[in-house]
Amino acid sequence: MSKEKSTIGENIKKYRNKLGISQDTLSKKANLAFHTIAKIEAGATANPTIETVKKIADALGVSLDDLMD
Repeated sequence: MSKEKSTIGENIKKYRNKLGISQDTLSKKANLAFHTIAKIEAGATANPTIETVKKIADALGVSLDDLMD
């Protein structure tokens, strides 16, 4: 397992914190399971599917590029 934390996870957390919403709230807005958000942010899911990332980006009001950079 890589020591490098998931960039996508860090970016999701950054944008989620900017909005002041919890992982639970984001999971409901994105229509995803809470543990999916938690695992991505923690880096446990290093390669989430593009469909999952798109749902999260839409819920956060950002683009896919914002989460992947």
